[in-house]
Amino acid sequence: MSAKVILFACVHNAGRSQMAAAFFNQLANPSKAIGISAGTQPGSGIHPVVMEVMKEAGVDLSQAKPQLLTDELARSASLLITMGCGEACPVVPGLKRDDWPLKDPKGLLLDEVKTIRDEIRLKVQTLIQQEDWN
Repeated sequence: MSAKVILFACVHNAGRSQMAAAFFNQLANPSKAIGISAGTQPGSGIHPVVMEVMKEAGVDLSQAKPQLLTDELARSASLLITMGCGEACPVVPGLKRDDWPLKDPKGLLLDEVKTIRDEIRLKVQTLIQQEDWN
């Protein structure tokens, strides 16, 4: 049995979804599930403040790059978790979907982004425990 693919999606794939996928891959058993991320309008790079708060949490996002959320990418996933892309996220019949209403870290202060990071980590930990992917 191959690992399930969990797709985390937001608008620019430069903050929330990158943090979620990174925490997911740090915490989940890769033989059970892996996390990927994408955005409906990918940015040119990861927000510097996001890289900073993730580095503080022990996660290096310096090599991460925003990618486009395509229908094909969505079809490869077992679960799509959206974070603010709303109507712009693809609808894939039969694909399980959840939405995590999280603030976009773009333009926020460091402490606000740390709060978002910690909220994302907690949601990822909860998801992994609920689905027995640890």
